[in-house]
Amino acid sequence: MGPGGACWRGGGVPRGLKRWLSSSAPAPRVCVVGSGPAGFYTAQHILKHHGGARVDIFEKLPVPFGLVRFGVAPDHPEVKSYGAEDNRVLGIPGENLSGVYSARAFVGWYNGLPENRDLKPDLSCETALILGHGNVALDIARILLSPLHLLRKTDITDGSLAALACSKVKRVWLVGRRGPLQVAFTIKELREMINLPGARPVLNPADFTGLENAIKDAPRPRKRLTELMIKTALEKPGVKPMEAQAAAPREWGLKFQRSPQEVLPTADGRRARGIRLALTRLEGWGDSAKAIPTGDVEEVECGLVLSSIGYRILPLDPAVPFDTQRGVIPNSSGRVEGVPGLYCSGWVKRGPTGVIITTMNDSFDTAHSVLEDLQGGVLDMSTSREGFGAVESILRSRGVRPVSFSDWEKIDAAEVARGKAAGKPREKIVDPQEMLQLIGH
Repeated sequence: MGPGGACWRGGGVPRGLKRWLSSSAPAPRVCVVGSGPAGFYTAQHILKHHGGARVDIFEKLPVPFGLVRFGVAPDHPEVKSYGAEDNRVLGIPGENLSGVYSARAFVGWYNGLPENRDLKPDLSCETALILGHGNVALDIARILLSPLHLLRKTDITDGSLAALACSKVKRVWLVGRRGPLQVAFTIKELREMINLPGARPVLNPADFTGLENAIKDAPRPRKRLTELMIKTALEKPGVKPMEAQAAAPREWGLKFQRSPQEVLPTADGRRARGIRLALTRLEGWGDSAKAIPTGDVEEVECGLVLSSIGYRILPLDPAVPFDTQRGVIPNSSGRVEGVPGLYCSGWVKRGPTGVIITTMNDSFDTAHSVLEDLQGGVLDMSTSREGFGAVESILRSRGVRPVSFSDWEKIDAAEVARGKAAGKPREKIVDPQEMLQLIGH
């Protein structure tokens, strides 16, 4: 199902659910499609609470772990979090120009996702603009502006590091349709961005007028986040030592209430030179506020445009129901509607939101449904299932050699060894053919 979710058949013991210890109970074979956190957490929960269960996990790539390996940022190994098969399109003129990329492709490029290894983004411009006010947008801004000595200590790919070493980008704007009270990033990521060495934040105090009163009764996380933005916006340039200002040759800033209207081309019509933004006003309050165009526009010069407006789940198979409007598999607590024995978790279950802890809890919820259905006799256990043995026979008959977990361990060892030689945690292999050659396929 891709790194953003898992689909399959089928902390602490769930309420009202006994632990399966009886040797006479049937041994269910569970197939999990997708080896990201959604798949692994569900498998873990089922195995923990059903002593006889057997779980086979299938992954389309030669390496496991989905977004944990290919996720948000190499300098955040503890919170890597994003996934999905596709990205949302902007739907505006010029989005196919050279210099315009989706966040998913750009993140995949610096994290070594094989399909994005040849992206070769042009970083020769001084100003980059990111559409989106989420953690992924902040991650990309941080990678673009981080000092190289910090990135060299991470598992960022060697090719990406070389490209960033030649980057001319020194200014990054993060643009959102709505206002400061609707940003989707979290305070930890914002604070890290504010404290990034060599880069200074540029926030307009006028964007925060009157917000102190507006957030008095807001939930604590939203209140603290907004207070940090206000504090940063009101800080006078002279407050910081002159040495610190001189040591900050790069800058980044937040632009609010602006909606992308058109990516503007260079004279030859081939590359992005800027973007036209429609100014908006907000109708409504809080998370439900909607951005309505005012009729005014603004043009921002930028040679690099990155779209971080969310991700899109693709349908799995015609036999699996899919809600195209919501971009999810219709389900109830992970049970796929109309298909007994089929379950889903992760972003295919709830949509592309949340981080790894969200996915963990979501996966436990789905696993709970599987265990309930096993215990209640809902699933047909009368027929013996061979599991991977049967699948392996089919693959062998077709001349396909799957990559086993022990094969992955060889790839893992090679990457760690290459990384050690370069003073990094690992040097990812980005070419699947090279991975297969390494394990003798």
